[in-house]
Amino acid sequence: MKAMLTMDTLLEAFALVLLLSLVLGLLRIWQGPGFADRMLAAQLLGTTGVAMLLLLADPLGLPALRDVALVLALLAVLAVLAFVARVWDPDERPQDDGAGAPDAHPASRTDGSSARPTRQTGRSGEASGRRG
Repeated sequence: MKAMLTMDTLLEAFALVLLLSLVLGLLRIWQGPGFADRMLAAQLLGTTGVAMLLLLADPLGLPALRDVALVLALLAVLAVLAFVARVWDPDERPQDDGAGAPDAHPASRTDGSSARPTRQTGRSGEASGRRG
C-alpha cells in the first residue's frame, strides 16, 4: 500500500510539472510573435493536456480520462489541419526589432534574388508544366 501511495504522489508531481509547461505555453500564445508560433504553442497545450490526463487517470481512479485524452489528441490534429488550410502563410516573416540577427529566410535576401523557384503560368492561369 505504501508503494502505491508513493507512485500516486510521483504521478501527481509529474502532473504539476506538466501544469508549469501549460502555463509557459499560454505565455507563448499570448506573446506571439507570429501565427506559426502560436499554433505550435497550442499544440504544446494539447499534447501536455493529453499527458496530464493520462498521468492522472490512475491516481484519481477515473479510467474515463484515457478516453478524454484520446479525444483531445484527435482534436489537436484537426486544429493543426485547420490552421494549415486556412491561416498559415509560408511567406510570413516575424517583425525584425533590430536587436537580433538578420533574418535567414530565403525570400529576404538583400540582393533581390530568391532561393524559391517561381511558378510560371500559362494562358489559362494554371501553372505550366502539368501534364494533362
